Amino acid sequence: MTNLCKVLAALLVLAAGAAHAAETYPTKPIRLIVPWAPGGGSEISARIMSIKLGEQLGTTVVIDTRPGAASMLGTQLAARAIPDGYTLLYTDLPVTINPAVNKNVGYDLAKDFVPVSMVATSPAILVMHPSVPVASMAEFIAMAKAQPGKITLGHGGVGATTHVVGELFQLRAGIKLNPVPYKGTGPAVADAVAGQIQTAISTMPAAVPNIQAGRLRGLGIAGKKRSTAIPDVPTMAEAGVKGVEGENWNGVLAPTGVPPAILAVLNREIVKAVNQPQTRERFATFSLEAISSTPEEFRKVIDFELKRWAEVVKAANIQAE
Repeated sequence: MTNLCKVLAALLVLAAGAAHAAETYPTKPIRLIVPWAPGGGSEISARIMSIKLGEQLGTTVVIDTRPGAASMLGTQLAARAIPDGYTLLYTDLPVTINPAVNKNVGYDLAKDFVPVSMVATSPAILVMHPSVPVASMAEFIAMAKAQPGKITLGHGGVGATTHVVGELFQLRAGIKLNPVPYKGTGPAVADAVAGQIQTAISTMPAAVPNIQAGRLRGLGIAGKKRSTAIPDVPTMAEAGVKGVEGENWNGVLAPTGVPPAILAVLNREIVKAVNQPQTRERFATFSLEAISSTPEEFRKVIDFELKRWAEVVKAANIQAE
């Protein structure tokens, strides 16, 4: 047998093995790393999506929350995972912000990961404890200007969506607040509810139930439209602060090296899970909008966001602590 024939034979064996793996996949639980603390928008949407995905694949999708360093710790962990389709990353917008904020994020989006599908999207929102003595955005801005650097503003960590949106809000409103970073949006919102901080930039899933229950008040949504769940809360633009838009999307990435046939199975089943009526209805309860994609479409979104937020980080002079 010539060397060429040996190479071709080896390739055929590998192809057959990959095809068999896709046919039998999955044969054990799938680990879905969420690089944020429980209670935030990413963790909530991950749990909703994973239930349907597990049902469709006939296995358990285990949510593994790994908060820290504005999602970098969990992302690094996923980048080093065995590329067999049994460890995936449930990521969001900050994965594209971190490279602009930190010199060494510990991962390379282009080399270490392959996109699978987008899952959900929702805007950030400015919330405050009911004890803050203002009734509108205009009053809040006036109060902030009267005491620069005094009003506390919680966010999900340096480089998080809520962080950069908070900085962009301050730039556009012409005010200076006192940012307080947390290991995820959930803990920031919890402290806002408890009155430990006065305000927070939150994801919608973490904020909406608290606004509806009267534990928090919404001042402005960083999106193009109001939420049907909290229709009385205006957008930032309606409230008088234009140019503040921050949509936090979620999606699934896989470590580079996962067999294409398995990636195809994952994309097909995630898209199916996201578009199930029950999933969409559950998402809507938390002001999340279902959004699925091809891997190629997801890659274009990532590339666009990398460029967009690098410009915002530079303008706001955001730096890693």
